[in-house]
Amino acid sequence: MQTQFKKNIENNFPFLLGKKLLIACSGGLDSVVLTHLMNNLNFEIALAHCNFSLRGKESDGDEMFVIGFAKSLEIPVFSETFDTKKFATDLKISTQMAARDLRYNWFSEILKDFKYDYLLTAHHLDDDLETFFINLSRGTGLNGLTGIPRENNKTMRPLLNFSRKEILQYAEKNNLKWREDSSNKKTDYLRNKLRLEVLPQFKETNETLLKNFHKTLQNLHNSQNLIEDYMALVYKLVVSEGEDFYKINIQKLKELPHTDALLYELLNGFGFSEWDDVLNLLDAQTGKQVFSKTHRLLKNRDELLLTEIFPEKINQEFLVSAEGITFPIHLKIETSKYIGETEKNLIYVDSEKLKFPLKLRKWKSGDGFQPFGMNGKKKLSKFFKDEKISLNEKEKIWLLLCGTKIVWIIGHRMDDRFKITEKTKRILKMTFCN
Repeated sequence: MQTQFKKNIENNFPFLLGKKLLIACSGGLDSVVLTHLMNNLNFEIALAHCNFSLRGKESDGDEMFVIGFAKSLEIPVFSETFDTKKFATDLKISTQMAARDLRYNWFSEILKDFKYDYLLTAHHLDDDLETFFINLSRGTGLNGLTGIPRENNKTMRPLLNFSRKEILQYAEKNNLKWREDSSNKKTDYLRNKLRLEVLPQFKETNETLLKNFHKTLQNLHNSQNLIEDYMALVYKLVVSEGEDFYKINIQKLKELPHTDALLYELLNGFGFSEWDDVLNLLDAQTGKQVFSKTHRLLKNRDELLLTEIFPEKINQEFLVSAEGITFPIHLKIETSKYIGETEKNLIYVDSEKLKFPLKLRKWKSGDGFQPFGMNGKKKLSKFFKDEKISLNEKEKIWLLLCGTKIVWIIGHRMDDRFKITEKTKRILKMTFCN
């Protein structure tokens, strides 16, 4: 296996040569073998071990084993203890997810602080097969069936071509010692159930299962590469980018074959799960929306608008002094001796009609104002509709208020009640510096 491993490094990871490498080492079979293989190739390596405090003395024993293992090889070792259960409770996430976040965040810190070039993990072919079945059971696209990536930013997985059987045989041949994680024998988690109960039966019925699976993954990766190349062309044709949004041209998208598949590929990765609802937006009325945890997809006439969701409180108010405000927007207020031409981002108001501090907030349902040049009042919702302002644009609009009265729909229209008249003695110039 050492010879095969060396060829794998030379063919797939030649950039690792001469680099400082950090190996994630649990003390288990896989990470011990990976460390042994890399050390035999004379790479500059160090170990990083996470004690998640989940198995009491057993967790502490794993930590001591890794420290001793590193000492026997005369290589550096980093070890950190985490209160994983508390972290999971505080963030309201699963223990598994908490452990993953903790370890990878810590690994990133080590890479940065101690100037290591890459992180190596000991994922192998059996892990890849398990991941394939997990993703298959949850529902996924082609990307989810291509398994664990060999490279992911600074994380490398040089054992993905090797089976657990090969790794075990190597360990036994070289008289290596490792730690067994007792939690791996429990079938509480889907991965363990697959590993202990389901996949062994598959392997019994097909001795070449892993070999065939490896070939299938290669074919899937090739297909994925073709799709990515095609989607790059589709993206240029149907998608346009704004400062904080993406627009998908519905008509151009519909002119292409397999519209539903293309829409999935364009939006996969933004957290959407209700794909029937997403597809229905193509023929929905303007204003219809679909949400993921992180993004919103909005039907706006002949386009789909994709925007990120920010946890901003719509009722939050900011006080505005006589000089203006610089956060959350930059609004400049100054006296003026004359009235210039009113622009979209610049208005002139009667100072005596204002009482400072003014207020700044987002619009909300029920708001109304008296548009400049009109006698009657108008609901903002009606104003936005008449001006053909999309929902996405509406959410970015700020209102400047004096008491409960709207002075200015900033960047759009001022209120007639604050305009300059013949009786005006002091003019204020307001500029929205966007």
